[in-house]
Amino acid sequence: MASFLSAPPSLSSRTPLFSLFKPIPSFSVATSRSRRLVLTASARALQALIFDCDGVILESEHLHRQAYNDAFAYFNVRCPSSPSPAPLDWTPEFYDELQNLIGGGKPKMRWYFKEHGWPTSTISDSVPESDEDRANLVDILQDWKTERYKEIIRSGTVEPRPGVLRLMDEAKASGRKLAVCSAATKSSVVLCLENLIGLRSLVFLVLLQERFQGLDCFLAGDDVKEKKPDPMIYVTAAKKLGVSEKDCLVVEDSVIGLQAATGAGMSCVISYTSSTASQDFTAAAAIYPDLSNVRLADLEALLGDVVAAK
Repeated sequence: MASFLSAPPSLSSRTPLFSLFKPIPSFSVATSRSRRLVLTASARALQALIFDCDGVILESEHLHRQAYNDAFAYFNVRCPSSPSPAPLDWTPEFYDELQNLIGGGKPKMRWYFKEHGWPTSTISDSVPESDEDRANLVDILQDWKTERYKEIIRSGTVEPRPGVLRLMDEAKASGRKLAVCSAATKSSVVLCLENLIGLRSLVFLVLLQERFQGLDCFLAGDDVKEKKPDPMIYVTAAKKLGVSEKDCLVVEDSVIGLQAATGAGMSCVISYTSSTASQDFTAAAAIYPDLSNVRLADLEALLGDVVAAK
């Protein structure tokens, strides 16, 4: 079996991800507001800042697509509706639509196979017919895809999106609670957070780890029964943080995440990506191309019952 299927290195020998936080000084960045904001009497106070991972902390959806296609090729997955004799291959255009329609890896595959026919593969001798066989197929594909994705991430080529780490620093330094809630598997998210900057600077790596040691809550897709756009992950986060949903602000990149946040009774700002830029974000408190010019004071104002004057 290919080398990237080997067991990932144990995380037990590493510094625990979530312990005490040591804030890192941030540099002043001029604020550029995407909207002019008119403040009204505040009924809310920002107590917790919650980030999605993929698309918000890092832009990695193209790497997920690559890992899925590698899994389909490895197991020679072929759907009956495909006009091509080649294994299933999700194009960038299709995957953009799919990942903005369905949250979570297994739900993506279940939806696709239901729409396009359950596939043949080297996993079994025939097309899976029973619920048990279909679940087994999806489980094997997802497990293989996850290991392949980890191998890609370990290459050290993934960078944090602009402004996100500085904003996390500001939130922790001000005493706000900080959380990460992702639809991805916990092992994948942990690996991403540990490898955001690669190993080019040992000192910087230690500082990055300290950021995530300071998380007050970390939830992944395998921590909840329902995936986004279901609000369960954010409702669970609020309970773990010990704060009211109305005092939380979520940073998301897609309409699926936006629906999950607002469904939990939380305000949400959007930091969109190239694949989500055209989505309908009218329910968002603010919309940004990235977080490079967004400061904590901006988000505090948004949560204080802000009326956005377009």
